[in-house]
Amino acid sequence: MSQDAAQRFGRPAPPRTSDPFDGILVLDKPAGPTSHDMVDRVRRLFGIRKVGHGGTLDPMATGVLVMLLGRATKLSNMFLGSDKTYEGTLCLGIATDSHDAAGTITAEKEWRSVTQEQLLTEMAKFQGDLMQMPPMVSAIKIAGVPLYKHARKGITVEREARLIHVYEFSLTRFSPPDADFILRCTKGTYVRKVVADIGDALGCGAHLSRLRRTRSGDLTVENALTAAQLSTLTSEELASRLIPMSQFTSARHVPR
Repeated sequence: MSQDAAQRFGRPAPPRTSDPFDGILVLDKPAGPTSHDMVDRVRRLFGIRKVGHGGTLDPMATGVLVMLLGRATKLSNMFLGSDKTYEGTLCLGIATDSHDAAGTITAEKEWRSVTQEQLLTEMAKFQGDLMQMPPMVSAIKIAGVPLYKHARKGITVEREARLIHVYEFSLTRFSPPDADFILRCTKGTYVRKVVADIGDALGCGAHLSRLRRTRSGDLTVENALTAAQLSTLTSEELASRLIPMSQFTSARHVPR
């Protein structure tokens, strides 16, 4: 008798048999594919029906993409809510409609007068609690429609700022017009919007030219599987690379 049938007849549900593909896989996403593309790739390669992820990365971004397989898809909110760490590059003097290198250039201004001290001063203002206005080029839905669909039509939609927290925002290299940084933040933080706001504050504009997520919660890129490695795995090898759900929460707390 199935679990659903047992519940309908008021009988205890039989214990669920474990599946070797219930678990968490950490991928190092390459630049180009979307997060959903990577979900589809895992489904196709291994014939696994239930696959999700624990936090979207923009197509141009690389790094930690948490893949949730089988029953581990029930843990989606846990991973979506985890803190993230990024390494990125800010490019001064060029603003784009998406705030990153994938967008259309909207303005070009002189950047040579910007000093490292000025940049550090502005970066310091973007630490701690912040109210961030989501960018128009984003998947956030207003009245059921993603903002990016409005943006493609040249429509700007009224939206509310959201509370985020930036734990760390440090400069690791200043070679204008480029500046490398590390940013550690809470969920829902748009790093490209932080970069664009700093460019506006400096008066020259800026966009995000590179972004790499190095950590999501306790999962790091050092332990991630590349897309090339993923393509060479057998089903048995994939199962052996999965992190058990029990490392994150007791299985009895996961809905059937």
